[in-house]
Amino acid sequence: MPRYRYECNGCGEIVVVLHGIKDKLTDCKICEESDTMKKILSTPLSIKKKVSTNKKVGDITKDYIEKNRQILKQQKKEAKEKTYEPS
Repeated sequence: MPRYRYECNGCGEIVVVLHGIKDKLTDCKICEESDTMKKILSTPLSIKKKVSTNKKVGDITKDYIEKNRQILKQQKKEAKEKTYEPS
């Protein structure tokens, strides 16, 4: 179901609504005014991450796993060295 953003001309509140493409929101549920909602133009969010093309996906995954393994090992070491007082 598409997501739409509306702004109330009465109170200025912005709301996000999920409804069908032919549906339309007209009344503000916050200030309870009639026929004050105006659809705001919004663009979809698109995130593109550049990944080096000279590596296979499996190799990239192995690299990430190894880096996280090292981080986890360091965090475990720090946690063991830290002293905790009973509450």
